[in-house]
Amino acid sequence: MRTILVVGGGYAGFYTAWKLEKKLRRGEARVIVVDPRPYMTYQPFLPEVLAGSVEARHAAVSQRRHLRKTKLVTGSVTRIDHASRTVTVRPAVGPEFTIPYDIIVVTAGAVTRKLSVPGIAEHAIGMKHVEEAVAIRDRLLTAFDQAASLPPGPERRRLLTVTFVGGGFSGVEGFGELLSLATALVRKYPELSADELSFHLVEARDRILPEVTDKPGEWVVRSLEERGGRVHLNAQLVDASDGHVVLSTGEEFDSELIVWTVGNAANPMVHNHTDLPIDARGMLVVRADLRVGTDDAPVEDAWGAGDDAAVPDLAAEKPGAATVPNAQHAVRQGKLLARNLIATLRGRETKPYLHHSLGTVATLGLGRGIFQYHRLVIKGFPAWLMHRGYHVLAVPTWERKVRVLALWTTAALFGRDIVSLASVQHPREAFTSGGELVSSRADAGRL
Repeated sequence: MRTILVVGGGYAGFYTAWKLEKKLRRGEARVIVVDPRPYMTYQPFLPEVLAGSVEARHAAVSQRRHLRKTKLVTGSVTRIDHASRTVTVRPAVGPEFTIPYDIIVVTAGAVTRKLSVPGIAEHAIGMKHVEEAVAIRDRLLTAFDQAASLPPGPERRRLLTVTFVGGGFSGVEGFGELLSLATALVRKYPELSADELSFHLVEARDRILPEVTDKPGEWVVRSLEERGGRVHLNAQLVDASDGHVVLSTGEEFDSELIVWTVGNAANPMVHNHTDLPIDARGMLVVRADLRVGTDDAPVEDAWGAGDDAAVPDLAAEKPGAATVPNAQHAVRQGKLLARNLIATLRGRETKPYLHHSLGTVATLGLGRGIFQYHRLVIKGFPAWLMHRGYHVLAVPTWERKVRVLALWTTAALFGRDIVSLASVQHPREAFTSGGELVSSRADAGRL
């Protein structure tokens, strides 16, 4: 029985393993998934996790619950040695070890692209994982509680200032959802007013949402600014030391919350620690059928998909273009990779990856959205409904679909929960500072 090792349990890796479980015959092959997290993050729900419209756990799909026939290894792959058919794994606890394999599937995903901006490493929060989305929400709610107890002034103004850096999908959606939450929160705090909110979206280019055309993108900017947001185009963040934001345009302000969403970078493990072929950007070189290598020089028993692979985009008008790194492609690539892998095991022909876009849809806050398919553009509430409908259908497993729908129904009846649980990030603080230390067993017994 051959061993298929999947590096990474994100979209592409999860769907590859999930479909392999359903299609492999008994004894045909065994599947191993190595990932540092025990769940797959459904990233399109992260903006709604920010706003409290989706429970954090509902944006995470448990691997052990749904990959019941797969061996799961919690750890990070630090090196792939395809010549010897082994990977090196670094677990959270204990020494590194190696796992042998017969076939490898590299779906390690990309990482957040970081720039050497002073203060970012110390003060910014990314928006790629559930933990980050929860931290952003809790930070905003805590800031409101603190600001409400302060008189008007610089400190209160800083607490109510939020900065998003990056005008791509995650940045715009996160900005719109958090602005929607903050606007709703003001009604619960009579000490504060909407005029005190200061939300900034910083984008280095002259437009946001590059996936939509110019006029819809301009409409999104107007919509966000009409709601009180400030969009800085052709602007770069040059300093964020101590939370003091300095832009290339000369504008400066203090910001309690800085969210970094400037895009993806090549996975360092794929880029630097594998003998598989990579391109100039550090991406895995794959063919249209998702086999690693080129048509002239395929690499035997190696496959790749998702954000760490340069998958040829056969639907693009530009020759040599690669698919963009998004969930729509990663999910479909994972499914096709499983089918092609089984086809090779059974001596059949593989199929190339070809997907024509279904359009672009984004949430801009509760009841607001935008959808574009070629020249068709839908704005506002209908687009927001389309966003929710599409993603509740796209999130894997019926269990997750039902949970999300139930939460949306509850929120429609009773509103969003506005409780901050920021203290869970320091769970021992209340215990260690909550009272006098009891030193003797006798004293402990009398308590």
